[in-house]
Amino acid sequence: MTSQIDVENVTAGYEDLQVLNDVSFSLQPGQIGCMLGPSGCGKTTVLRAIAGFEPVWRGRILIDRVEVSSTRSCVVPEKRNIGMVFQDFALFPHLRVEDNVRFGLKGMPRKLQHSRVQEVLAIVGMPAFAKAYPHQLSGGQQQRIALARALAPQPDVLLLDEPFSNMDAEMREQLAREVRSILKQENNTAILVTHDQNEAFAMADRICVMHEGRIQQQGSGYDLYHKPANRFVADFIGQGVILPATVEDRNTVRTDLGLIVGDNPVADGPGAMVDVLIRPDDVVHDDDAGDTAIVVEKAFRGADFLYHLRLDSGIEVMCLAPSHHNHKINERIGIRLNVDHLVTFSRN
Repeated sequence: MTSQIDVENVTAGYEDLQVLNDVSFSLQPGQIGCMLGPSGCGKTTVLRAIAGFEPVWRGRILIDRVEVSSTRSCVVPEKRNIGMVFQDFALFPHLRVEDNVRFGLKGMPRKLQHSRVQEVLAIVGMPAFAKAYPHQLSGGQQQRIALARALAPQPDVLLLDEPFSNMDAEMREQLAREVRSILKQENNTAILVTHDQNEAFAMADRICVMHEGRIQQQGSGYDLYHKPANRFVADFIGQGVILPATVEDRNTVRTDLGLIVGDNPVADGPGAMVDVLIRPDDVVHDDDAGDTAIVVEKAFRGADFLYHLRLDSGIEVMCLAPSHHNHKINERIGIRLNVDHLVTFSRN
């Protein structure tokens, strides 16, 4: 079974400290959502409110259109049929893998417990480790067992609180993709909490970017990257620099790198001064280009170099170039813009 989640205008906090301010989002059955943001932005509090660990001050939370949290009522956590995967996995070290997975199945007939344990171990690709103890497993294997234990009771909603944070960057993305595949196979509705945008991109269908207790923008990873709603989202998602620009018309601005034409209309009128977001992939290294810049910094990334470049005006931009274009610091290289998505911000 899988469920719809509706969080409607929720304000919440701890004692006298308000943490969430008018938070709203919905997930359809089988969708994977993500609360993404820096430490202290309120993303874990959203999870705790959905799980029933924290009451809401205003607004309400519904699971399958049934109100589980509001100022009028609050269904206790154990009655919400919600599964949770924690940052530290919370496996019992003295229990074998199969007994860790079986832990959430108390009350089910023993024969059915055994078959369900075997089923979820197969789903997470760990049937051969049923008799192992947690300390005999790698971090990634322990993560899969924690996921199997959460899935075993067939929860309506699965909540994952920074589940990959103890792993290195490459393992985090790999596990995020694997967990997404497992959740889609089981058609689970799930919410991931993370500060890592690459995890969010790898796993979630819908991402809510949070800052200071509010959702700044929600949508796909593609829209958040290419169409950020404000400066915070533009800065938090991906890399880039802000350049001063003058509006030519509703789809064109003029910068030190020339005219930029894009498919996002500019809110300000012709002649207005605005700021325009330039991503590293918007700046193309081209030896034949008329514009040049000085290499200030460089970072090797395998297939690419990330160059920090200074224009003659003193403004700096970033450029992704194939790694066979290996230029020295202080070398002058040709560049040109290739911008599809024009992202501008009005000046206050």
